[in-house]
Amino acid sequence: MNLRLFQELVELNLAFEQVLQRLQRMEKMRLFHGDIIRYARADVESARVDANREFFDNFDDIVENDAVWAYKFQREYNRKIKDPDDIYLELKDSEERRKKKGLPPRLVILPGWDMSDEERYDEEQAKKRKRAGNKRKKTAKKGESGHSKPSRRGTGQPQTKARPTPKKGDDQ
Repeated sequence: MNLRLFQELVELNLAFEQVLQRLQRMEKMRLFHGDIIRYARADVESARVDANREFFDNFDDIVENDAVWAYKFQREYNRKIKDPDDIYLELKDSEERRKKKGLPPRLVILPGWDMSDEERYDEEQAKKRKRAGNKRKKTAKKGESGHSKPSRRGTGQPQTKARPTPKKGDDQ
């Protein structure tokens, strides 16, 4: 809500009040015609009423806009702080209420269900990935250490001790 709007309205009403007080003093002086001063006071009062009416007619729109903003802000805040697992607890409570009323279940919640089973699963998978990554690193390091000899095909050197394959009909 715009506080400045309220301040402006208060200041405007104070200014109207000062004009009315001065007109009232002028009316008492009898220097001016009382009817003319009273007519001017009525005009000032009408102007004040019109200004206040205009403000408060629009005030409803201001409040509604602020309410929409506040609702969106609150909904977003609640969404951020809400635990995703709360829905399971709400469902469990709802099903217990239905059971007490003798109504059939709409959902079946697994017996022995634990909210943290998904977290445990995620942790186990992370450990497995880490172990698999460590194994790959170890096997890669072994290949790089020079302990294993490369094959002759990989080096491009001819095989000198190769035996020819026997042909059909050749006896050894």
